Amino acid sequence: MKVSYNDLTYTELVNKKEELHKEYLKLRMDKVLGHLENPLRLRTVRRDIGRVNTIIHEYALGIRKNTK
Repeated sequence: MKVSYNDLTYTELVNKKEELHKEYLKLRMDKVLGHLENPLRLRTVRRDIGRVNTIIHEYALGIRKNTK
């Protein structure tokens, strides 16, 4: 299920990116140790990181404005 990141502010996006990155590293470590329950979660977290990075980059380019 896709989560909408469009309504988050810039600072919330940066915090969400850090949170997702920590979760992704934990999932990767669990995969190496063999304790990963849902292997597809790796893909969804990686794609969510990409979505958040895209929106952050749009703020940097000025495509999106921080109106909140």
